[in-house]
Amino acid sequence: MNQRITIGALSAWVLVAVYFLFQYALRSAPSVMMPQLCDAFGVTALGAASIVGMFYYGYSPFSLVAGAAIDRFGAKRIIPIGAALVGVGGLLFGTGNTLVAGTGRLLQGAGGAFALVGAVYLVTRNFPVSCAASFIGATQMFGMAGGSLGQFGVGPLIQHGLAWNRFWVYAGILGLILSICLFVLLPNNAERSGKGGIQSLVRPLGKVFRNPQSILCGLIAGLLMMPTTIFGMTWGVRFLQEARGHEYQAAVTLAATLPLGWMIGCPLLGFISDRLGRRKSVIIGGTLLLLCVFVWVLFGNPAILRGPTVGILMGIASGAAMLPYTVIKEANPAELGGSATGVINFINFTFSALLGPVFGSRLERVPDGESAGLPHYQAGFQPLLYGIVAALVLEFFLKETGPTTLKT
Repeated sequence: MNQRITIGALSAWVLVAVYFLFQYALRSAPSVMMPQLCDAFGVTALGAASIVGMFYYGYSPFSLVAGAAIDRFGAKRIIPIGAALVGVGGLLFGTGNTLVAGTGRLLQGAGGAFALVGAVYLVTRNFPVSCAASFIGATQMFGMAGGSLGQFGVGPLIQHGLAWNRFWVYAGILGLILSICLFVLLPNNAERSGKGGIQSLVRPLGKVFRNPQSILCGLIAGLLMMPTTIFGMTWGVRFLQEARGHEYQAAVTLAATLPLGWMIGCPLLGFISDRLGRRKSVIIGGTLLLLCVFVWVLFGNPAILRGPTVGILMGIASGAAMLPYTVIKEANPAELGGSATGVINFINFTFSALLGPVFGSRLERVPDGESAGLPHYQAGFQPLLYGIVAALVLEFFLKETGPTTLKT
């Protein structure tokens, strides 16, 4: 294993990581312009949320398409197509027409799926196994930075007079420019062939799905992600307001510390895993920390929630959800790195997408005459605790795939 990181390989990964940042920013940007979207589309907040949510109907299935296509045709031919879809989707969303905007949002999700899959593919193909987890974690750091940019960067632009539809036109043009840059600058995998038909795309996915370790990785990643996506990023502000008595601005600030923890935890846990040469023990350690912190958030002393420590710790611990992305590509043949990433992304994302509405319905259902206080939220979020415990149990069935296994 004397493989070294070349400047070209590093530059290609950075470019695709920036693409991941870009699509993540567009994913989160609608949250700061919901009143404008309601007026433009002539719908309620629920209707606008449904249009915006079309992103996820494209993202989940196209994770599989992206992985198989990149494995078959190579990065240079496929990844720029994803960025172009994001760009076209941005232009369509800016039209203000409900049907066209929904289609545009669907294209943004479909194109966005190529970013993480493409970045992990490049790591798998071009980087030593001894630093794979670090770079995959750093890729997710780019994504979370994009998510923050989509809110804290775009919000002031809208507040200072930038029309919402003009923003999407600019974003669409930027996506098309990014697509051209990716096509020009990504290395060409000359050995890749476009022959073989649809079976050449489906067969690799079947191989990955038939590997029990792949399913374990997907389930573990999904269970560890849910406290972040469902609790932290969706219901965290309301929990802090209604259950812990925080003012809105203080609740927003505190909730924002969780993505900051993710930005720290994903590359940090990846680095620790690479230095130890092990994956399984780091995943288990992160899961135990996440379980302890989440129990404290729900049942502990509320005074400590006024500082950023808890949110940052929870984000760092849940960064362990990215390590299965390294395990799954190491547990499958090297030539199936893209398909493996697509599979875990599909399982992970579908997990959260399907259970998100279930938790929403559960938390919105408050008995008549009662308020949505702490006991209500404690009962509502307890299944997330059970999910973390389930992930911990599943982790003991993972096979170690870190660099230390290559020396034995």
